[in-house]
Amino acid sequence: MFTDDYQLTPYWWDRSPRPSIEATKPPETVEVAVIGSGYTGLNAALVTARSGRSTAVFDAEDMGFGCSTRNGGQISTSVKPELSTLTKKHGHETAFNIIKEGHNALSWLQEFIQGEAIDCDFIVPGRFHAAHSSRAFKQLVAEVSDQPKGLEVPFQIVPRSEQHTELGTNAYHGGVIFEQHASLDPARYHQGLLERVKAAGADLVPHCAITDIKRSSDGYTLQTRYGTTKAKEVVVATNGYTGTITPWQHRRVIPIGSYIIATDVIEPQLMERLVPTDRILSDTQKVVYYYRPSPDRKRILFGGRVSSSETNPQISAPLLKRDLDYLFPELTSVKVSHSWMGFVAYTFDSLAHTGKHDGIYYAMGYCGSGVSMASYLGMRVGQQVIGVADGKTAFDDIPFPTRPLYTGKPWFLPATIAYYRWHDQRGRKAG
Repeated sequence: MFTDDYQLTPYWWDRSPRPSIEATKPPETVEVAVIGSGYTGLNAALVTARSGRSTAVFDAEDMGFGCSTRNGGQISTSVKPELSTLTKKHGHETAFNIIKEGHNALSWLQEFIQGEAIDCDFIVPGRFHAAHSSRAFKQLVAEVSDQPKGLEVPFQIVPRSEQHTELGTNAYHGGVIFEQHASLDPARYHQGLLERVKAAGADLVPHCAITDIKRSSDGYTLQTRYGTTKAKEVVVATNGYTGTITPWQHRRVIPIGSYIIATDVIEPQLMERLVPTDRILSDTQKVVYYYRPSPDRKRILFGGRVSSSETNPQISAPLLKRDLDYLFPELTSVKVSHSWMGFVAYTFDSLAHTGKHDGIYYAMGYCGSGVSMASYLGMRVGQQVIGVADGKTAFDDIPFPTRPLYTGKPWFLPATIAYYRWHDQRGRKAG
C-alpha cells in the first residue's frame, strides 16, 4: 500500500525540512527563556524579542519538531464546548468571552500572516463539517440555526441530496459549511515564524532539553545538558510534549497522538470528483476524521485517531487508508506516500489554558485546534511577559483542572476511545 519512496515523516517536511541549526551552548543569562519552539513559543518569543527583551527559545529536538509542523493545517474558531456548557461552569460573561476568543484567534491569525507577509499557502476556503448520521445532521442544523447573539458565524447548510457539491461520497448525511475557516501549510508557517523570531534577535537553542528549573530571588536557573541559563521570566510552551520538569502543567494536559497519511498523486479528474473544493473537511463523530486536499490539489491528507493506544505511523497508515477507502472507494488503488503522527494536548475541561503558576507563564491544551489558538495565546502570553494590558485573555482566570491519580500518562485513554468508537458506529448504523 506504500509507494516505493514513502516517508514516515510529515508531508509538509518535503518542502520545509526541519531547519539545520547546530546545537550550541545556551546563553548564560536572558530576560526571557521560552521552552518549546512551536507556534506558542515562537509567537511569545516574537513579542518579547521585538520589545527589546533578550530572549532564548529552547527545544529538546529540532526547532518545530513537534505538532506545529505535523498538523493538518486546518484553522477553525478553536473552542469546543458550547456556550450553555461553559455558562454552567463559569457564568455567562466568562463563557461568552471564552468562545469569542476563538473568533479572535481566527481573525488575528489571518491579519498576522498577511501583515508579516508569511508565504504559507494561507487561504479561507471554509470547512465542510459532515454529519455521520441523519440524527447528527439534524442536530448540526439546529445548532447553527440558533447561534448565540454576538457569537454568530456565517454558514451554509448542505443537505444530503446536494452533498456531492462538497464531497464525492455517499458515506455522510449532509453537513454544514463554516465559511470563515481557513487552511495553511503548517511547516511553511512555522518556518516563517522562525525566521522572524531570529531576525528579532532571539537566540534559538535546539537539541537542548531543559532538565531542571530552579526558582531564586532574581528569577530562574534552567539546567541543560550544555550548561545553565539564568532567566528573569520563563514561558512554558510545550503543549502535547509537556514533561516532568513542569509537573503542575504535566498533570493537566493529556497527550494524544494524532495520525495522518498523504496519498500518492491522484488524477486531476478524480480529485475534482471526490474533493471538488479546497475546503477543509471534518465530521461529527466523536473519534473525528479531518482531511483536505494538499495545497497543490494533487493529494488527499487524511488524519484521525485509529487505535485505542498509541502506535507508530507504519501501523496506523493501513488503518487510516482503510477508512479513507470507505469514504472514497475509487482511491483503493492509490498508494500512501507519507505517514506520520504528532502529539496534541487535550485538557479535562476541553479548553485551552493560559496563566502563571509559581511565577512561570504558560499556554497549552488546545484540544486539537491549535493552529490559530496556539499562535494567538502565544502572542498574548508574550504581551503578558512584557506587561502589555492587551495580553489578558478569557482563559487566564479559569481553573486548570486535573484528576486524582493522573500524573501525565493517560491510562484511561484506550477505554475512552473504545467507548467513543462504539458510540460512532452505533450512530452510523442507526442512520
